[in-house]
Amino acid sequence: MIIDYRFVAVLLAFCCIGFTSSSLSAAQKQSPRPNIILCMTDDQGWGETSFNGHPILKTPHLDDMAASGLRFDRFYAAAPVCSPTRGSFLTGRHPNRFACFSWGHTLRPQEVTVAEAVKSAGYTTGHFGKWHLGSVQANSPVSPGNSGFDEWVSSPNFYENDPWMSHNGVVEQLKGESSRVTVDAALDFIKQADKNEKPFLAVIWFGNPHTPHEAVPELKALYSKQVANFQNYFGEITGVDRAMGHLRQQLRDLGIAENTLLWFTSDNGPRPPKFKTEAARSQATGGLAGWKGNLWEGGIRVPSIVEWPAVIKKPETTNVPCGTIDIYPTVLQITGAKVSHQPHLDGVSLLPLMEGQKMTRSQPMGFWTYPKKGHPKRSTDILLDLKSRQTPAQPNPKGPVPDADAASLATHYPKEDLPGAAAWVDGDYKLLKSVSKKGAPKYALYYLSQDKAEQQDLSKEDPARLKKMKAGLKAWQESVVDSLNGKDYAD
Repeated sequence: MIIDYRFVAVLLAFCCIGFTSSSLSAAQKQSPRPNIILCMTDDQGWGETSFNGHPILKTPHLDDMAASGLRFDRFYAAAPVCSPTRGSFLTGRHPNRFACFSWGHTLRPQEVTVAEAVKSAGYTTGHFGKWHLGSVQANSPVSPGNSGFDEWVSSPNFYENDPWMSHNGVVEQLKGESSRVTVDAALDFIKQADKNEKPFLAVIWFGNPHTPHEAVPELKALYSKQVANFQNYFGEITGVDRAMGHLRQQLRDLGIAENTLLWFTSDNGPRPPKFKTEAARSQATGGLAGWKGNLWEGGIRVPSIVEWPAVIKKPETTNVPCGTIDIYPTVLQITGAKVSHQPHLDGVSLLPLMEGQKMTRSQPMGFWTYPKKGHPKRSTDILLDLKSRQTPAQPNPKGPVPDADAASLATHYPKEDLPGAAAWVDGDYKLLKSVSKKGAPKYALYYLSQDKAEQQDLSKEDPARLKKMKAGLKAWQESVVDSLNGKDYAD
């Protein structure tokens, strides 16, 4: 993950923006440079906020963000599981391009992360919360520290209350409610950056509401009329909301809220407790089909809001398809960061939308669940093992370096074989490719603006569109295979 900062490359925004916009945006005229805070929850469904219509959940701070900022009604996680989406968040690329196929898979060190990129624009960078893109041992080639983050308090996987974390490679325990301690760690970094008069990028990846659901008593009490599972589940989501409220208030108290971009989203659709009724099931996804783990809308469409008072002057809601792949190019355009060798991007800059321009996406969005198994292991087990082998003089224990082979390109992936489920979103239309137990592909076509629950297959009614979208999906998947085999990387 090395960027050559000695030479000034062409500004990434003008080669990847993907939307038509003015040559000099209002945000680029802002002074000083805006601070950037990028927040993401773990397994929170599109319907699991009050502003998206959930009848029980209490999310007043997120509701306030939605009422004053830019709200994305069609925002997509790049994958229906966590690690791949996190990789897309940092790189602007579909995760299959760098072999991050499922949970527990890593970044490749060859990738350029948003944290590395913004350093060229003078930003200091921090990561707080769930990492899940490699080891949090400091000498791992894909630790947060070796992925561009100056300061990091990170967990290798999901975590609960009183979590163990790796603080710049040294394992320590944080005491308190899961979401609040994550925000407090980020605020320590933010306050120091403000004191040093440095623009900052803070990435905050919450551990909630991933299983197991363990809300603190105060939050459970808000849902005392619900069954125990839902007291914990809903309590965790409200805990995230309260942490976001605390973060927003601290930004105001520091006097930096006006020119701080605060972005909130989720890594994939929900995996909630077992529901007794279909009505309860549909609340989590807002009536969308599917769940975490599949490419139906409920598995990949997630809540998303951006608050940035200096630029977003009035509340807006957009139905333009956007996603986690767009975070990287948006941040690069806003910060003026420059990258000397940029691998192929799937994302486009969303800055014009933030400036209130009416636009359509210039290129479709591709999704692809490559059939590779995940690597599950609990954070506490990983971190306590690391702690037992650390000493003050030796935070990197003796022995093999974790993820030492993360850069390997030894496996060759053929273009002739494009296995697994996939989807192609082009405006209001979505092509969904599924695979039978025998491996045979099956295609369905949906018109999402009138059928968000994906109930009416139009493939037989519109064969011309079906053919065009199948060709687009196949060409995109072939380009992904090129990236997967290392074509995008500089020699």
